[in-house]
Amino acid sequence: MASAAEQLARNLSFSTFSKAKALQQRIWFTLGALLVYRLGTFIPVPGIDPDAFRATFEQSQQGIIGMFNMFSGGAVERMAIFALNLIPYITASIVVQVIATASPRLEALKKEGEAGRRKMNQYTRYLAVVFCAVQAYGIAVGLEGSQGVVLNPGWFFRLSTVITLVGGTMFLMWLGEQITSRGVGNGISLIIFAGIVANLPSTIAQTLELSRTGAIPGFAALGMIVLALVVIALIVFFERAQRRLLIQYPKRQVGNKMFQGESSHLPLKLNTSGVIPVIFGSSLLLLPATIASFAAQGNAPSWLTTVTALLGRGQPLYLALFAFFIIFFAFFYTAIVFNPTETADNLKRSGGFIPGIRPGERTAQHIDYVLTRITVVGALYLTVVALIPEVMFSQLAVSQFIGGTSLLIMVTVTLDTVSQIQSHLVAQQYEGLLKKSRLGGGKRR
Repeated sequence: MASAAEQLARNLSFSTFSKAKALQQRIWFTLGALLVYRLGTFIPVPGIDPDAFRATFEQSQQGIIGMFNMFSGGAVERMAIFALNLIPYITASIVVQVIATASPRLEALKKEGEAGRRKMNQYTRYLAVVFCAVQAYGIAVGLEGSQGVVLNPGWFFRLSTVITLVGGTMFLMWLGEQITSRGVGNGISLIIFAGIVANLPSTIAQTLELSRTGAIPGFAALGMIVLALVVIALIVFFERAQRRLLIQYPKRQVGNKMFQGESSHLPLKLNTSGVIPVIFGSSLLLLPATIASFAAQGNAPSWLTTVTALLGRGQPLYLALFAFFIIFFAFFYTAIVFNPTETADNLKRSGGFIPGIRPGERTAQHIDYVLTRITVVGALYLTVVALIPEVMFSQLAVSQFIGGTSLLIMVTVTLDTVSQIQSHLVAQQYEGLLKKSRLGGGKRR
């Protein structure tokens, strides 16, 4: 039997949306913030020759630099103020969360509620500034090593580039937080999503042009389109998949009335971690882009150039590390966002229990056992979706076509944003029903 919320969700219509003024304001704010982000991807870093840099970029975009450019919405190929995007912030989040699992002090902060969360976010921002400054300096040195790109090389250019790129990333961090609090959806994810979607039309056009000129066989181009559609369907299926644990509530007496025991379900998503493992894994693999900028000077050690080449997009070492990071962060992030012991305690306090399982510790062990098994499936699904297109496109030597990582981010962020919009509309309908019931009550009096 459908719940009241599900019945309301089915009755959602355009008229409901037209009445939700607060939701409309949130959507307009989100679109305006994303427009500001897109404008920033066209403002170049001062002190460079854009045409000379574009010529240099076209020679190196086949590797992981091209993936970096895809995430930044084309800001890298224009060396814009948002060229680093949110990658340093995401990397800092990974490091802080990993350290928190081993640091009693940070672990205690996580349990302090909102105040502890703000403190953790502050530490993450500080670390993001450090990562961003290191990467920005590496980019500045790499630009100076490219012939004719920098107009006036020297420490002034390096300092101005570091300040510009660090400021751009800090602004995006603030913009993402504003979208999350005042808009719709997760701000960080939406900024990455906007960057990928912005490059989608040109990506499709380039692929069709390669097919027209014969650089890619026609059946291969058709196969890539079919593969993309299959991957999208697979993502939607797995992201909506759940493992429902039956929860039974005993009979209870209220006054002179005896209420029958009720049954409910504890939904466990097959992919509890969402798109986070793929974003985290991609962010860690994008760090060699900074190393590559040092190697561009020409006086870097040979082993550094070799390692950078081995970590190129589609290379075996890149694929192996990507798979490892996805699986690791799938389990790691699931452990952070879902606590079986806390869930079991909440069930015990409310009188609920899983049939055949003793409440308390045994229930927590059972939930953890089920969650571990479905996380294995979820991690394998993320790995397959992210790597299979990478392998196929690398074999076809097509760097422009969108990969599994991009499709996963786009579909997952879209589903999450639509779900939040639907939640706002359902809340709007609840408020409308409450107002009608109050008016009806007043008339009866």
